[in-house]
Amino acid sequence: MIAIITEKPSVAYDIANVLGVTKKKDGYIEGNSYMITWAYGHLVSLALPEEYGFDGQKIEDLPFIPEKFMLAPRKIKTKKGYQTDSNATKQLKIINDVFNKCNKIIVATDAGREGELIFRYIYKYLKCKKPFSRLWISSMTDKAIKDGFQNLKDSKDYDSLFLAAEARSQADWLLGINASRALHVCSGESNNSLGRVQTPTLALICKRYLDNKRFKTQPYWQTSANVSKDGMNFRVTGIEQYFEKEAADKAFDKIKSCPKLKVLKFNREEKKVETPLLHDLASLQKRANVKHGFSVEKTLSIAQKLYEAKLISYPRTGSKYIPEDVFETIPSLINSLNSYPLFKDVADRFSGKELNLKPVNPDKITDHHALIITENKPAKLSVDEKVIYELIAGRMLEAFSEAGINDSTIIEMVCNEDIILSAQNTSVKYSGWRDIFNEQEEQVKEYNIELPILKESDILKIESINLVQKSTKPKPLYTEATLLTAMETAGRDSEDKEIKAVLSTCGIGTPATRAGIIEILYKRDYICLQNKSLVPTKKGLELYKQIVNLQLADVELTGGWESGLLRIEKDPGYLSSFNGGLKVFTKQVVTELASVISKTDNCN
Repeated sequence: MIAIITEKPSVAYDIANVLGVTKKKDGYIEGNSYMITWAYGHLVSLALPEEYGFDGQKIEDLPFIPEKFMLAPRKIKTKKGYQTDSNATKQLKIINDVFNKCNKIIVATDAGREGELIFRYIYKYLKCKKPFSRLWISSMTDKAIKDGFQNLKDSKDYDSLFLAAEARSQADWLLGINASRALHVCSGESNNSLGRVQTPTLALICKRYLDNKRFKTQPYWQTSANVSKDGMNFRVTGIEQYFEKEAADKAFDKIKSCPKLKVLKFNREEKKVETPLLHDLASLQKRANVKHGFSVEKTLSIAQKLYEAKLISYPRTGSKYIPEDVFETIPSLINSLNSYPLFKDVADRFSGKELNLKPVNPDKITDHHALIITENKPAKLSVDEKVIYELIAGRMLEAFSEAGINDSTIIEMVCNEDIILSAQNTSVKYSGWRDIFNEQEEQVKEYNIELPILKESDILKIESINLVQKSTKPKPLYTEATLLTAMETAGRDSEDKEIKAVLSTCGIGTPATRAGIIEILYKRDYICLQNKSLVPTKKGLELYKQIVNLQLADVELTGGWESGLLRIEKDPGYLSSFNGGLKVFTKQVVTELASVISKTDNCN
């Protein structure tokens, strides 16, 4: 017999249908030489400090760093504290029985870092020694499952992925447990928690909020003039912003004394508007948040349902590209949209045309390729499921369409040889990919004035002039979409070139975990939504003020740890250095907390 373990029952039943396994038992399905069982997510996790016999109540007892980490069945929080989840222990016993009855195991948990961790922790906790191989697929269609079982992967190919996942798990445990306990011991507060990613994310939100509230609006002035050419009137605006009224008045007087403006520069050219890449999870979440107000957690949840319904590829991906073999399926996928009402007319246009190859790049794919639809046609979708499916299908059409073309015009005019005024216009010449969602207006809404054709040295009469007062504005509060971008790009603006290089591809968190981090901040009552903007609660701000200067709140430093996890996936030998640095950092965090929390008399 061969055991198969999945991450959840629904996936087990999908695989069972493909393999002809039909006998339903308590906690598994049997038949055709297979026994298929499942986890319910993380059935096994790192044991709590109490399970090591640790119950330190003084700051000098911290940090607690186990010589060897222990695993334990999942715990659930009750009024009496954390208790072992009886459902978890029951399913673990069933999994153990299944493994014992089989000669080998096929791992069919989600193909990614967390899916690997879920299985390996179960495997280690049960002290299982049976050989196992890996089912690694990017969609749940019957064809993908069949192909996956015909091309099972060697378990050793994913050892480094597990090491990175385990290192992430231990890092979160060490920093979260010790920092939270140190905060509790030193402040006397028991309802706060700190974490490797959640704390710098909270810091991002709080800093932006405080910067926004403390921002002092500053007035400034710009000159402008209305000019005409062959009966066409248009406005040019001074390129300089004056923050002193006296300087602004001086410039205004100069233009008043100058009845005509000379064309210094005229440039009109066609500009290609490149197609967007395919969606990864983050870009899908951002799009759904901006266009439909979906939370990032909601988008992930719906995408996971669509994946399990075999309608889209694996959603927890950080890639916007596909390999050549997947590209070969794209024409038929586009053709399948001929019967989808929203895309019928657009999909018809692809017939006989060469597809854009920009999204095809196997070198830029890590675990999973970009999000695309599958060959299965959706029968009945809820309103929200329809939104996410159409965003993925529509982006696929956009990515393989032709580029758009804009006409771009820039005019610069000069007064008295030193005051330069300009105007610019962008108009759509060819929509290209922008036809899919009819978004050409978005591309040109900033510049929509009609401009004449000029040549350098033309002299134009000034019809009227103005001195316009404006005001500086603060950076806007984060939305979930812009916070995702901030988490992705954390550290890329650093003045430290080494840090900037390290964080160029990772930021903080991962595409699969960022939504969960934001959700944790909501659940902890650290942040809330106000008119689609993320703002810290009183509790969140108070915590931020305590930890603002700590290394744990440093976005760049946290991004460096994320980069280290990616490095372990490529170079397992780096694990020892990572763990050594983690222990040192944990000690530093506890020391910092003890020194900055105001109620230091509790730290004895």
